[in-house]
Amino acid sequence: MPEHPKSTASTEHAANAAAEVTAAGIARLAGVGRAAVSNWRRRHPDFPKPVGGTETSPSFALGEVEAWLRDQGKLAEVPPRERVWQQIAGHPAGPVTALIHAGCVLLLLRDRPAARPTLAATPDERLAEVLPGPLEETLTARLGTPRAVRTPTAAELAPSVPLLRGVTELAASSGVAGVVFEFLLGRQLDANPRQFTLTPPGPAALMTALAGPAATVLDPACGTGALLRAAAQAAQAAQAAQAGQAAQATQAGRPARTADSETDAPRTALTLHGQDADPDLAALTALRLALTEPTPSAGILSAGTPSAGTTSADTPDVRVLPDVRVLPGDTLRADAFPALAADAVVCHPPFNERNWGHDELAYDPRWEYGFPARTESELAWVQHALARLRPGGTAVLLMPPAAASRRSGRRIRADLLRRGALRAVVALPPGAAPPYGIPLHLWVLRKPVPGARPPAELLLVDTTTAATGATAQAAPAAPAASATGTGSGSGTGRDRLDWPAVETAALAAWRAFDQDGTLAETPGESRSLPVVDLLDQDVDLTPARHLPPPAAAEDAAQLDQVRTRLTETLRRTRELTPPPAADTALAPGTAAPRPVTTVGELARAGALVLRAGGTGTVPAGSPPVAVLTDTDVLAALPPSGTLPEAPPGEAAEEPALLAAGDIVVPVLGGGAVARVVDAASAGAALGRNAHLLRPDPAALDPWFLAGFLRATANSRQASSYASTATRLDVRRLQLPRLPLAQQRQYGARFKALAEFEEALRLAGRLGEQLVQGLYDGLADGTVAP
Repeated sequence: MPEHPKSTASTEHAANAAAEVTAAGIARLAGVGRAAVSNWRRRHPDFPKPVGGTETSPSFALGEVEAWLRDQGKLAEVPPRERVWQQIAGHPAGPVTALIHAGCVLLLLRDRPAARPTLAATPDERLAEVLPGPLEETLTARLGTPRAVRTPTAAELAPSVPLLRGVTELAASSGVAGVVFEFLLGRQLDANPRQFTLTPPGPAALMTALAGPAATVLDPACGTGALLRAAAQAAQAAQAAQAGQAAQATQAGRPARTADSETDAPRTALTLHGQDADPDLAALTALRLALTEPTPSAGILSAGTPSAGTTSADTPDVRVLPDVRVLPGDTLRADAFPALAADAVVCHPPFNERNWGHDELAYDPRWEYGFPARTESELAWVQHALARLRPGGTAVLLMPPAAASRRSGRRIRADLLRRGALRAVVALPPGAAPPYGIPLHLWVLRKPVPGARPPAELLLVDTTTAATGATAQAAPAAPAASATGTGSGSGTGRDRLDWPAVETAALAAWRAFDQDGTLAETPGESRSLPVVDLLDQDVDLTPARHLPPPAAAEDAAQLDQVRTRLTETLRRTRELTPPPAADTALAPGTAAPRPVTTVGELARAGALVLRAGGTGTVPAGSPPVAVLTDTDVLAALPPSGTLPEAPPGEAAEEPALLAAGDIVVPVLGGGAVARVVDAASAGAALGRNAHLLRPDPAALDPWFLAGFLRATANSRQASSYASTATRLDVRRLQLPRLPLAQQRQYGARFKALAEFEEALRLAGRLGEQLVQGLYDGLADGTVAP
């Protein structure tokens, strides 16, 4: 929309004056950390005063903040996406209402592009009066009636006019309305992490893959719509692949298989059904799904063809715009789709819900497999999912592990097995999805076909070994690459999960079992069991309790190799043992005082560069970039993290990349740690809660610098203490002023100490591996006593 100088400028000025922004928002506007904003507040008396919020989390007037940043030369121009987000965050009716208004207009512009010129020519004072009619038509066409998104009135839209202009310009600049809404919704979810239980993209994609191709998909507890969005993306990818194969066949001179050919099933329109007890979440999810951008075919994306979202005369348009039917309401008490027979159900239900309707739903016809106990809300969701499937349809639910073993649910589990409704239980590793501390399960169910014989076996899969086994086994045996410490992490954190391996293990086992009805045993990973063997008094379906233990990590020959390496490492440790301190100690009182300087003074003088870690993203689809975390530095491990992808619609943010010879200092924990980066870690990005010091080699020796930074007294005088944590002020760390030649003498000694320290660490890891391997070997019989 082109600007209207009088009306738009005045309205935007009023909106900015009313909008508020937190310290985190100010940091995002200026491209700095929150600590910098705190410093500005302390050091600049003219910094804007808080106008709202709380004492611990104040908010400031957006207009005043922008003016101050410009006056200080810290802000040339507010990026459009930040301006729009601040308008949403400071909307007088709340950010959720603002997001719904923005989503409605984005959907109107995406589905009815001819309306753009008319709306652009409408003055601001009339825009709110003009919009309700077109919005009603668009929402009805895309979301049906009844629906979760109510058409806003003119009075409700009036405060949103500057926001609506902003999102329209943002969509015009990016060319994709759905990307704009996804960015804004992501900001809202990130700003309120405790209000939402999100299903991560990895588990969502795995669940939809296990459910298989479907024309009708239901999520009865849809939340923010992650599972339904994954289903839409899977359908789009399948359609694009099919069109790409047809295009290749045409180019090769072979007849292309089309939807009308006898050998191909016709492409079926995708319909997404969702319900959520929170009306606001239901509305946001409906808009998110309606704005899900279609994926063009491979031909559309090839070189020399139109860009995404367009088609040529020779390229069939296979883009999928799903029909979206999302309604608010309590699914178990007031089912919005009582007559639905879906092809697939995917669901991440609420866990441990006591008030799910136990008292009033005792005679509900959905309890075909037994009436769930009050403590078995998850089994109520399981039976609801089965009740809304067509015969032969598949449901995949994310379940707490206790649901597989609680005695109060054993009768329902037994009936699910006897009648063939429960087909597989897949154990995910801890950290796969919230709550991240426990290994959640995926239950794969299939509604029995009347008259068909129930399957005789149940598939059990444990993906923990696939997610962490390889790195955990390789860690102790990894050779030391330098004196700074190498090896591998234990792989137990959620940021260290090998999710592609988890997905591959689960899908390979399920597809083989689904095809053959049985699966050969893979120790510690998967097997199929006769249903009759599981129908005992407990009906415990926990995969780990039925899978044979994995083969010992090391056989006798491998243990001998570990022992040999341990012997060599102990010999090297003896060689690296420092000489007695008494041989080089100075007599008390004879040491001459040395002038000292601080890291902050050296940074100001240009002798080193000081950078904080924690920022940085990579463009979507780019190769991963490793991240050296503060935990890696403290444990002397190699980089274990990866940089996240940039949010939709945002450019990638440049990270702080490490180079050989840099010094990395963690700032939390209260310990004296400084690590010199070696060639193996060079190129990684620096994680949060750590600082990078890059010395000028003509002025500072890196090992000299790292050695003095590790001194206990040094870290103590540079630390500050809060009620629950200790934080290091890197700029206050001290070191003596010495000529470069003398620095190198100290540096050589510090480097020798680091090599000795790493040899001790490696010996400890090898010793632990050898001891545990012998325990395991003696226990499983591969090693004789």
